[in-house]
Amino acid sequence: MIVKRSQDEIQNYLVDASNFHGSCDAVYLPETKAELAEILKQQNDLGSSVTIAGNHTGLTGSGVPLNGVVVSMEKFNRILEINTSGGFALVEPGVVLQDFQNELKTAEYFYPPDPTETNCFVGGTIATNASGAKTFKYGATRNFVLELELILADGESLVLQRGKHLAENDLLTLQTMSGKQLEVRLPKLVMPKTKNASGYYLKEHMDAIDLFIGSEGTLGVITKAKLKILPLPSLLLSCVAFFKSEDDGLNFIEAARSHSKKAGSPLDTRALEYLDYYSLQMLRQDFSQVDVTAQCAVWFEQEMKSENENELTEKWIDMLTEHHADIETAWLGVDEKDRKIIHEFRHAVSSKVNEYISKNNLRKLGTDTAVPDEHFREFYSFAKSIVEKNKLAYAAYGHFGNSHLHLNMLPKNEEEFLVGKEVYKQICHKAVELNGTVSAEHGIGKIKRDYLLMMYGSDVIEHLKYLKKVFDPKMILGNGNMFEE
Repeated sequence: MIVKRSQDEIQNYLVDASNFHGSCDAVYLPETKAELAEILKQQNDLGSSVTIAGNHTGLTGSGVPLNGVVVSMEKFNRILEINTSGGFALVEPGVVLQDFQNELKTAEYFYPPDPTETNCFVGGTIATNASGAKTFKYGATRNFVLELELILADGESLVLQRGKHLAENDLLTLQTMSGKQLEVRLPKLVMPKTKNASGYYLKEHMDAIDLFIGSEGTLGVITKAKLKILPLPSLLLSCVAFFKSEDDGLNFIEAARSHSKKAGSPLDTRALEYLDYYSLQMLRQDFSQVDVTAQCAVWFEQEMKSENENELTEKWIDMLTEHHADIETAWLGVDEKDRKIIHEFRHAVSSKVNEYISKNNLRKLGTDTAVPDEHFREFYSFAKSIVEKNKLAYAAYGHFGNSHLHLNMLPKNEEEFLVGKEVYKQICHKAVELNGTVSAEHGIGKIKRDYLLMMYGSDVIEHLKYLKKVFDPKMILGNGNMFEE
């Protein structure tokens, strides 16, 4: 096992993609479950904080330490099995998502969770219940986790299989591999009826595995996961359509969402994404295909078969025409090369924002808010107007099929950053007011603790702390994530 103590060696472990910085005394790189369990047991005996690190692609500071030690899972990087007949894969948490997808592709399968940053570790996506573009059709990571192997803070091992460990009303009873009994009374929590990655997943009769998915390294450390995989679709239509007005683009999204959710509809969008005028401005220098007159763009994908390819393509063209899209400038990606360019186009805007933040040495100010569909137009208008009122540059994009907004403010200096922080708070408050969430896919980490408190209130937060103490009595895991350190 490698242990790094020199500050020169550990700097890469002290920052994430949001430009959140921290500090620690040492970084451990275990290679076996026994080594991991021993580290945790030692740190637990000392009462020393342990931060579990992935590939540093997070946007909330959850993998960045405030003190204590870091345990990096980079050596747990094996794809153990791809079983197409059983429809599952066994992976260790340090497997890079893109590498996993590439392996699956050779077997003509895929894993639907599709976060923008494909260099993330699979374990990190489970720890945050990550989602991405395909969430519109397939849902978030939780829907694809069949089994987890974990090490708890005291070094005990726990194995959870979906369907095997259900709560009786609000009481959850578990047993570690050594026979230790764990009982937790689940706090009552009304989760928003939207895409959501804020705090622990809680409901009556819940499956225990769902408590650990999205727990951000605060309850246990994943050492292996069994994941559901799906056959690749026969054909795929990928399209970027440009619109001369935002209303036309938003109306198209609402129509596509409605058709896709209608039982028996041939239109079944798997991705439904939006880019505003300022996002397109950021992308034009690298993508000459961007319509210079467009006020916004929508990217959608439709899975097809050879027998319905023409019918579905015609239906999409009809809907685009109905909502005044420019058919002449639209990109229709029907082969893999074109689809790859379109995919890069959609994800490039996030990279552009991160580059800007890093260049100006500021923390990222990007919302991860979602609200119920019926409130989204109101919410989007509010968010844009308050940013513009405060004269802040921004780029807005996101998973609008899920009514999920990434509005990234682009402050020029520290003074504007502080203004942006107050604007961010008001946007989160509005999302909560509309029965939405302050984090739809990135989690809470250390950066968004105040917004989790805003969303649920102090009484609920205290109950969540009690739940954590059942699995981590000394509160050593993920110090500062979700709760104050």
